[in-house]
Amino acid sequence: MGNHRAERAPQRRTSATAAPVSGKRRASTPPRRSLVRLPSLPLVAGVAVLAVSAGAAVTGSGSGVTALTSTGSAVGATQAIGSVAGQAISRRGVVVSRDHTRDSGNEETDPELVALAEKQMAERAAKLEEMRNAAEKQAAKIKENKWVLPLASYGITATFGQYGLWASYHTGLDFNANSGDPILAVANGTVTQTGYDGAYGNKTVVTLDDGTEIWYCHQTAIYVSVGDRVNGGENIGTVGATGNVTGSHLHLEVRPGGGGPVDPFQAFVEHGIVP
Repeated sequence: MGNHRAERAPQRRTSATAAPVSGKRRASTPPRRSLVRLPSLPLVAGVAVLAVSAGAAVTGSGSGVTALTSTGSAVGATQAIGSVAGQAISRRGVVVSRDHTRDSGNEETDPELVALAEKQMAERAAKLEEMRNAAEKQAAKIKENKWVLPLASYGITATFGQYGLWASYHTGLDFNANSGDPILAVANGTVTQTGYDGAYGNKTVVTLDDGTEIWYCHQTAIYVSVGDRVNGGENIGTVGATGNVTGSHLHLEVRPGGGGPVDPFQAFVEHGIVP
């Protein structure tokens, strides 16, 4: 019985600490793997950059940081990441800002650029002023050359191209009116002829600025002389019944460039007036 106890005791020691076997190499026990694997350097650098960008958000997340640092073995991993990230940032150097608030340097204060911009603005303003003046002159010219009706009260008794009492066909537009009614110049021009002219009776010819002649015929009185400058709406004489007529009226002709007559009605319409 005593011998059995002596034999079992060494067996318990053998199971606790394996005795080396003579001539054989003891197998090495594989190292225990850590539960937390440290990330590679590129990944650490990326995490560091994100940490820098996050800034105040990470600092202000109180409870989240506490929970992370209180997780046993994760403390060491966090410290390791922080150390490696710090080294990566120190090697990376100064981070250059690329946002819209960066200083543009001398681009905004370069005297040559400022002078060029001011010159371009001045040229643009001068061009606009030139265009404005041209538009105003054109508007004034249109206003000056706007046609008006030759009589305040009238009735159309004969139109252009009619046949009847005339030698061939009617060469103008007849405005029926009373003798003595004022005759108005239809547009701006210069008086180029006045006096008695056979079948036309007392006649005044006004040549407009574009060369068109306006004939006012059968007048009782003529108030203008050759060379006078008249404006549209100005009284140049009175209605009469001189020449070849059957009653008092104004016979008006329109002759572009001093040539043959054209339809006065159409000429008035083209200038914005319907007789």
